Order: sequence, then C-alpha cells, then structure tokens
Amino acid sequence: MSRHVILIEDEPNITEAIRFLLTRDGWQVDAYADGTGAVEVIREAQPDLVILDLMLPGKSGLEIIRELREVDGFASLPVLMLTARGQMKDREMAERAGVTRFMTKPFSNSEVLTAVRDLHAQASQG
Repeated sequence: MSRHVILIEDEPNITEAIRFLLTRDGWQVDAYADGTGAVEVIREAQPDLVILDLMLPGKSGLEIIRELREVDGFASLPVLMLTARGQMKDREMAERAGVTRFMTKPFSNSEVLTAVRDLHAQASQG
C-alpha cells in the first residue's frame, strides 16, 4: 500500500517536525515551502494525501485546494489543512473549498499522526 504525502508548509520548524514524524511512521514525505506550482506538483506526484498550510507565499492554501478539486481524479484526494487562523469563517471557507480536515496551529504530533492515519484509512476504504 502506498504511503506518500505532499507537505506544503512555509514554516521550516513545522515542516521538519511533520517530515520526521511521518517518515518515522513509514511515509514518503515531499515538502515544499511555497504555493506556486503546488497543483502541478501534486498532479505529477499522485500522492495519497496532501498536508497544506492555509497561508503560503505564492498561492494560498485555499487557492490550491480549489484548483486541485477541479482536476480530474483529485476530487476525493484527502487534504489536511494546517493554519494559525482558527476562526469559524476560516474553517467554513476551507470546507467549502474542499478540505477534508482542518487543524489549527499549534497542534501536537499525535494529532497530526492520528489525522493522517485516519484520512489515509478512509481514502483506502472508499
């Protein structure tokens, strides 16, 4: 079973923590710090899951998810959105754009790992 995740996060400390956590759990992690070109990267890589920051340089996480959901074959790709913006309106915008799960920073390692495992299991079943 494939376990490949694309991580798009502009904070190096968060990127490295998530990369370490998921690699230790058996995931292949490709990380990017900029939203520019993200949809193309995801289309080419065909990951099992995307972890996406809301506020990114180049292109926002919301723009990326909206574009991604319009690409054939990516309507149901699990996307975990990470953000420091935890207001209800941010969550609602993300859900309308097609985010599968929304997580507010700061978060614990166990929260991220549980979310990734759950999203992957749900995608594998359906």
